[in-house]
Amino acid sequence: MTQKQLEDYLWGAANILRGMIDAADFKQYIFPLLFFKRISDVWDEEYQIALDESKGDMTYAEFRENHWFEIPKKCHWDDVRKKTVDVGTALQKALQGIEKANFDLLHDIFGDAQWTNKKRMSDEKLLDLIEHFSAMDLSIKNVPHDIMGDGYEYLIKKFADDSGHTAAEFYTNRTVVKLMTLITDPQSKESVYDPTCGSGGILLNSALYLKEQKKEYRTLKLYGQELNLITSAIARINMFMHNVDEFEIVQGDTLAEPKLLHDDELRKFDVIMANPPYSIDKRGWNQQKWMNDPYGRNIWGTPPQGCADYAFLQHIIKSLNPETGRCVVLFPHGVLFRDAESEIRKKMIEADMVDAVIGLGKNLFYNSSMESCLLVCRMKKPKERKRKIIFINAVNEIKLERSAAYLEEKHIKKISTAYRKFQNVDGFAKVVDRDIVLNSNNSNLSVQLYVKQENGNEQHELKDLIESTKKNQTLLNRNIDDLLKQLKTFEIE
Repeated sequence: MTQKQLEDYLWGAANILRGMIDAADFKQYIFPLLFFKRISDVWDEEYQIALDESKGDMTYAEFRENHWFEIPKKCHWDDVRKKTVDVGTALQKALQGIEKANFDLLHDIFGDAQWTNKKRMSDEKLLDLIEHFSAMDLSIKNVPHDIMGDGYEYLIKKFADDSGHTAAEFYTNRTVVKLMTLITDPQSKESVYDPTCGSGGILLNSALYLKEQKKEYRTLKLYGQELNLITSAIARINMFMHNVDEFEIVQGDTLAEPKLLHDDELRKFDVIMANPPYSIDKRGWNQQKWMNDPYGRNIWGTPPQGCADYAFLQHIIKSLNPETGRCVVLFPHGVLFRDAESEIRKKMIEADMVDAVIGLGKNLFYNSSMESCLLVCRMKKPKERKRKIIFINAVNEIKLERSAAYLEEKHIKKISTAYRKFQNVDGFAKVVDRDIVLNSNNSNLSVQLYVKQENGNEQHELKDLIESTKKNQTLLNRNIDDLLKQLKTFEIE
């Protein structure tokens, strides 16, 4: 199957649900069904291989050792497909049976969709979905892991586009993720952690980054925690779809109850990359509890009640390996200069953990026009970077398309190269002594204070305007030509 065929096929399943349920809820039905079909088809494929190897020994072909996952009797896709009434009940029993038979790997992986609620999902609609998925063979031979993984990521992106304001809860702009990965540069055998992992794209990109370099990616250990049950399930399925096995993704509130522990303390990681939720207010986290945090995460103090950004950052710093630890966090610009957090920011800078501050352009947060930034920290800086911070003003390194934006390869290369070289670049990057930030600018990390861009925004907007005008003019010329042709036709008649 080609990539395009798979993408059209997957999106076709979502269109079956359109008009019945909200687009934001598509994912809780489509992803579990897709994974159920995939593991059923792979089980059949493995069964046939084992049958051929054993010259027809059906008992041997069913052995657990011959299969990716165990599928108990009456829990296969084909068993559910035979049903014509109470389809949701049969489906739910099959999914629960598979989770139970593979508990260590698949517990809760199918989420909590209301399969038996016929008002929400009728037998007829469910049968339409099942027949749609049945039309394609999703075995590994027909759909290799790389095509399946890319198709799954495509579907995640489509759901993000379709989900409005909720998209940011499970999707981070993949071009920004690529930049974050280049900055942290994960290596084989290292551990990578995302405390708010969403659909797992940041973690997964670490493995793909090594794979693209032809390095050993299977020894990379991936860890994540995600608050939302269905989103954490989507993240785990994402790993399996990409044939990545070395991961542990748990469900729960990272600030209230971190679950990745070792000897009752926070587990330590080599690399942490994150895009924490930026709109957590006083209802979303417990400031009072943070003051006496049992894990000692309030290393620089307690953030204001209305904003948990520095709670997440301190959790990240506390979770870093003291020797090898480095992190990059995607934040809104406010974390760099808000007065309410100036004391926390001051202690962070004094600790000499801030390695780089990278200002990014607008619209890189999903469905939000605000500008973002990357805050890069290291537990132990190289000698040449000690007591210094590099500021990179990349606000104009962006491709804008209507209300969306992304980084092109040239932008990613320019930013990551400037970070690695750690040198001044006129109008783009500036290496600043830590004491200047502390004393002259009162711990303000706003990039514009250190890197001046003359008419940068105006030039960028003018370039976009010229490009847009050219496109519109071309379209207008075509329309005029079409209109003239039609008028000539009328004249002839």
